[in-house]
This record gives sequence, structure tokens and C-alpha cells, in this order.
Amino acid sequence: MTRPVSPPRDHTRKAAPAGAPAPWRTLLAHVDVRTLSLLGVLAVLVVIGGVTRPDEFLDTRNLQLVLTQGSVIGVVTVGMTFVITSGGIDLSVGAIVALCSVWATTVATQEYGFAGILFTAVLVGLGCGLVNGLLIAYGGVVPFIATLAMLASARGLAVQITDGRTQIVTVDGVLDLGERDAYVLGVPPLVIVFAVVTVIGWLVLNRTTFGRRTIAVGGNAEAARLAGIDVRRQRLYLYLLSGLCCGIAAFLLIVLSGSGQNTNGNLYELDAIAAAIIGGTLLTGGRGTITGSVLGVLVFTTITDIFALNNLQSDVQQIAKGAIIVAAVLVQRRSASPA
Repeated sequence: MTRPVSPPRDHTRKAAPAGAPAPWRTLLAHVDVRTLSLLGVLAVLVVIGGVTRPDEFLDTRNLQLVLTQGSVIGVVTVGMTFVITSGGIDLSVGAIVALCSVWATTVATQEYGFAGILFTAVLVGLGCGLVNGLLIAYGGVVPFIATLAMLASARGLAVQITDGRTQIVTVDGVLDLGERDAYVLGVPPLVIVFAVVTVIGWLVLNRTTFGRRTIAVGGNAEAARLAGIDVRRQRLYLYLLSGLCCGIAAFLLIVLSGSGQNTNGNLYELDAIAAAIIGGTLLTGGRGTITGSVLGVLVFTTITDIFALNNLQSDVQQIAKGAIIVAAVLVQRRSASPA
């Protein structure tokens, strides 16, 4: 009796199914190229700063100063990211920061100490955000016009409160936060606050219903309304959030400068919008990234520091920022256009 012969085993690897993506493409699909690009730009800037001014730029105190200065505009940028993601814009953030800072540093407010200054700054910011939200969401005013009007009104009110003078802070609890003794493991308190705001903003935008509604409203407001989202109320909340961030930023600025001035927050709207745009937030709405916005803030803050250390004129710095903004918008349009 002959034994049946089993077919030879096939030791060759099975071919990948037709049309299956290559492993490296699958990996790249999960990587945010824009985030990697910003990290690369930031690394290049650090190298430039280290080469041009190695003693000053790489000094620990200078790096702490860069992070501290970036914390103020960074908090504003977190709020701006939410607004732009929803398809809106807020041109009044700088003026709101100025108004919050001078209102919170009046003699009458300082009599209530640390809590009085913090509460006033936050309350004024929320009030301005409420006005913006009501005008835009329920008044039907275009965001550009409503926030432009708030910009003029808030800046004018800030000048009227201060009468053009600087208001010096005398509350020790506020001033102590700016001292090196208040640093936690070498990290300034302002940077810690910025980190907390960033983490909360990321969680809200990416892990909550509020964040999903914000993206939906920015992507297609009418479709969001048909899906059961109260678009007007969502927009009101977003401008309240922006005002809250301005109030927090104003308090950080008070700690940093030890004063309240009507010139505070100058061009913050430019820096916040620019940081959000180069970070990957679409001007047309529907997509936003807190991580990218934070990296955008760090890029601009590092550029400012390098220009200052090398004694370069501020107008050249503004030209560089403008060029970066235009390049980021062009990249967005190219990526959004069909292949």
C-alpha cells in the first residue's frame, strides 16, 4: 500500500492584498506633518539663537523669560483657536487684555488684594466676551465688525480709566508670583498656568461634546443646526471662552509687569491669529489644533527673542511675522484644494 504524498509546503510569504497601503504610508497617516514641521522650525530657531548668541540665548534665565512671555499670548491663543475653529474671528483680544489689566489694577480694586485683582480681570474678560457673543450669535453682527467695535471700545475705555497713566501694583501676593522664589522646580508660575490652560483646552477640543460641536459649527453651521446643535448658543459660549482666556492672560501680564497699562495687549490679536494659523487651525473653520497653536506661539516668541538679542529692528520682526502668516495661509489653501 502506497502512502499518500502530502503537497509540498509553501514557505514563501503571502503577498499583500492588492491595493493595501504600504506600512510606511500607514505610519505617516497617523503623524501630523504640520506638527513635525513646526517642531523642525523651532529646532532650527534654537540652533540659530545658539549660534548667534550662545551665551545669552542658551542661558537658563533667557529660556525662562521666553516661556514666560509666551505664556501670556499663549493663553489668548488657546481661546482664539476655539473661535477660529468655529468659523469666527476675534479682533478684540488685545484690547480686552488691556481693559482687564487696567480695571483690575485700579486703587479701588487693589484694596481687595490678590483675589480682587484676579476676580476683576476674569470678570471683565467674561463681560467683554459676553457682549461679543450676544452681538454675533443673537444680534446677527458679522464677527469681524462686532469684535472690531469691541477693540475700539475696550481700548478707549482702558485709556479713560487710566487717564493715560501706568497703574502700579502694590499687592505683594501678586508681585511675589513674578519672583524667582516662586518658581516650581525652575519653572515660572506663569508657565505652569499656561500649561494647565493648554491641557484643559486640548481635552475640551478633542475629548468633549463641546469640542465636537465647535468643529461641527465651523465645518458647516447649517448641517450642525439640522443635527440638533444650538449654533447660536455654541457661538456665545465660544466668545465667552475667548473673553475668559483674555482675563487670565491679563492677570498673567499684571504679574509679569507689575502694572496695568492701556497699551497692554498691543497687536495680541495679530500674534494669536498668526500662531493659530501656522499651527494648523483653518481660517474657514472646521479644524483646529491646540498643540499646533502652542507650537506657533513658541515659534513667534523665539523669533522675537532672537531679534532682540541680535539688536534687530522691530519692524523687520513684524515683516518676518507677516511673511510667515502669508506662507501658512498659502499652505492651507494648497492642502485644501483638490488634487
